[in-house]
Amino acid sequence: MIQVTPHMRILVAVEPIDFRAGIDGLAGVCRRHLDADPFSGAMFVFGNRARTAIKILVYDGQGFWLCCKRLSSGRFPFWPDGATPARTLEACELQLLLMGGDPARAHAAPAWRPLSLAA
Repeated sequence: MIQVTPHMRILVAVEPIDFRAGIDGLAGVCRRHLDADPFSGAMFVFGNRARTAIKILVYDGQGFWLCCKRLSSGRFPFWPDGATPARTLEACELQLLLMGGDPARAHAAPAWRPLSLAA
């Protein structure tokens, strides 16, 4: 089972991928295009050109998980863009993306960070 926690690093590939790619192909995309280590425990999210499907690759310490969601109809209305090859998402934003929502328009509370104590 894959658990998505708020502390997990989630990287979304901006460019679409060829969905014939399996675990080894996606791990190669992580290394070459995203400049990230697929064994890091980060969650990597990929979309196809038509924006009708999403693949998620994650290494859990024993092996890789590869999950795929293909919509029965329609397209994912949101996909990140930008000058960098990947964009980070928060766990709640990933849930919105997977449900067909737009994480860019969601106004969630910012992640809590402990305050540093002044001496």
